[in-house]
Amino acid sequence: MRAKISYAITAAVLVFYFVLVGSRGVLLIETGTVLTVTFGVAVLILPVIGLWFLWKNTQFVRRANQLAAQLDAEGGLPVDELKRTPSGRVDRSSADEVFALRKAETEDAPGDWRSWFRLAVAYHDARDTPRARKAMQRAIALHDGKHAEAA
Repeated sequence: MRAKISYAITAAVLVFYFVLVGSRGVLLIETGTVLTVTFGVAVLILPVIGLWFLWKNTQFVRRANQLAAQLDAEGGLPVDELKRTPSGRVDRSSADEVFALRKAETEDAPGDWRSWFRLAVAYHDARDTPRARKAMQRAIALHDGKHAEAA
């Protein structure tokens, strides 16, 4: 729940920032000189790119959460079998062991979105965020019936 609240606050701050930047861009355009109009248009492009990125990221998180809910309802969410340090951080060797199991599971069933979801969790636990995101994108695509490129 804390992650959802943090995400909502961050998104709200970003939207506020985009509105503020966008209004400055409009003010620059209203000035009417070639230089200020050029800068105004350039300034307006930044919030558009930011809003697009925020929207795509929000859609990704929403879809990943839907898959997690479905997998939970099926009883297929990965069990937290990781060893932790006294500070509570995941032990790297433990994460590597679980990752090897999840990778083998995915290699045995490359068309199963559930195995890709569990692999994404293992990548995340191993602190490999880019690969975790790609594996989750693959899980989403397989769940939706799309043929994603190999991750």
